[in-house]
Amino acid sequence: MDNTQPQHTNRQYEEDLRGLRAGLLKMGGLVERQIAEAVDALVNRDSDHAREVIQRDEEVNRMDNDNDEQCIRLLALHQPTASDLRFITTGLKITTDLERIGDNAVNICERSLELNEVPQLKPYIDLPRMAEIAQSMVKDSIDAFMRDDTDLADQVIARDDEVDLLNYQVYRELLSYMAEDPHTIASATRLLFVSKYLERIADHATNIAEMVTFMVKGKMIRHVETKKRGT
Repeated sequence: MDNTQPQHTNRQYEEDLRGLRAGLLKMGGLVERQIAEAVDALVNRDSDHAREVIQRDEEVNRMDNDNDEQCIRLLALHQPTASDLRFITTGLKITTDLERIGDNAVNICERSLELNEVPQLKPYIDLPRMAEIAQSMVKDSIDAFMRDDTDLADQVIARDDEVDLLNYQVYRELLSYMAEDPHTIASATRLLFVSKYLERIADHATNIAEMVTFMVKGKMIRHVETKKRGT
């Protein structure tokens, strides 16, 4: 009789852990989609699509709340220790980064709606490339978290430099547009914002990857003194 309750508790605990994993995976997949569709709306000047992405952010926020509640429930009811404790507390932080990634996708769509009201300034080449890299970083950082894969996490961190370089290239190019023709300033400024949003998305993915290393190795590698990510 005494053994039945612990067995039930352990079974419920494993189900709750699986639920958290599934929730984080689902949220990660959704924000990946938000990035891709936000940039697609920008490139194709599709205002209706941009509005769909903005509206879908409510689902991202709901998942953020659900995952937070699941983490808190696991901590309160089961008092996990060791690796499970690190997984759950890291999950609490990751869901915040994912929610902010979703916010940046919304920001891209809001700038797209504004840009679609005026003639297109230039072909979009570097911005879709930035989005592709940032989206892959988000996917790989979540995969690294789920698999305790610090090698994959290190690859995500290294890829952040590519996004930073592209952001700098976009900045220099748009600055030259503004210097040559003041009429381009409004559109160029909005595109600078889009580039910055993509850079922030990459920073949030890097945050997740750095947390994976801490979770697995207990080693903090975030260099907050040199670069504050995701602000």
